[in-house]
Amino acid sequence: MADPARRGLLVTFEGPEGSGKSTLIRGLAGRLEALGRPVLTTREPGGTPVGERIRSVLLDPSLPELCPETELLLMVASRAQLVREVVLPALADGRIVLCDRYADASVAYQGAGRELGRARVDALNDFALAGAAPDLTLLCLLPPAAGRRRFGGRDPDRLERESAAFHERVYDAYRAMAGSGDPRFRVLDATAPPDGQLEQAVTHLRGLEHDLLMGL
Repeated sequence: MADPARRGLLVTFEGPEGSGKSTLIRGLAGRLEALGRPVLTTREPGGTPVGERIRSVLLDPSLPELCPETELLLMVASRAQLVREVVLPALADGRIVLCDRYADASVAYQGAGRELGRARVDALNDFALAGAAPDLTLLCLLPPAAGRRRFGGRDPDRLERESAAFHERVYDAYRAMAGSGDPRFRVLDATAPPDGQLEQAVTHLRGLEHDLLMGL
C-alpha cells in the first residue's frame, strides 16, 4: 500500500435501504474472526459517541425540517470523527475495518438524493477522510421497492420515510458507481439470500490478495 503506516484494510458496504448490509457485515465479521483475524465493525453515521449523537438527529423522524445542507454537514462531521477516532488508528494497528456506509453514502444520499451535486460532496468528503479511502467497497444493489418490503412492521426512520423519487435517485447513484469502471467497487446481488450474499462478498475479498485475508 502507498501508506506504510496503513497495515490494515478498510472495506465499506453501500446500498439502498433494506439491502442487507448489516446482516452481511455480521456474517463476514464472524467468518474472519473464526480465522483469528483482527476485525472491527462500525457504521455511518455513528461509530463514535459523537457520531451516535449526530445519527440520532439525522434519523429522527420528528425533525422533517432538517434542510439538505445541514444533513450533509452533519454526515460529514460524523465521518470526520469516525475516521480520526476509529478508522485511522485501526488501520495503523493492522485491523480489518468493516464499515456499514462511508463516504459514498453521501454521494448517493445527499449528492443525488438531495440533489446537492457531486462536486460539493466530494470536496467535503476529501476534508473528512484524511486519506482514509476504502480498499474495497461492496455495493449491495436492491431496487427501492424491494427494500421497502423488508422493513417489516418497524417504524421507518427519517431517511427511510423519504419519497419514492428520492430513493430512486439514491439507487441510480449506486448503480452509476457500479458501472463507473472503478475497481474499488464490487457489486453484490442483494436479492440473494444472506448466505449467498456472504459468499459473493468473500469471493471479492479474496481478490484483494492481502495477508490479512489468507485462508478466507
